[in-house]
Amino acid sequence: MAQISFPYTHYDLNDIRAGVVIEITLSAVANVRLMTSTDFDLFKNARQHKFLGGVAKKSPVRLTIPKSAHWHVIVDMEGHTGKAESSVRIVPQPKPPAGPRFAATS
Repeated sequence: MAQISFPYTHYDLNDIRAGVVIEITLSAVANVRLMTSTDFDLFKNARQHKFLGGVAKKSPVRLTIPKSAHWHVIVDMEGHTGKAESSVRIVPQPKPPAGPRFAATS
């Protein structure tokens, strides 16, 4: 079976809930691919796969997890020259505003 012929950086995000936002920081233009475990296996074997993302010309890139699953981020330079340093983090969810507090009555 064929293997990917270009170097890439792999981030295993494990299981993440739908709606969580991740942020990818890059030092240069690169391809960013957010994909499920199934699509990551296809990607590694140079087979057709689905992903969110694409060519990232600006940094940081923010992507929202579309469904609860096991997710992977790939950063690669296919079609680009040089090398990009990268990092991935989960963006903290803002806390809901504190509302009025009511005293309990008996």
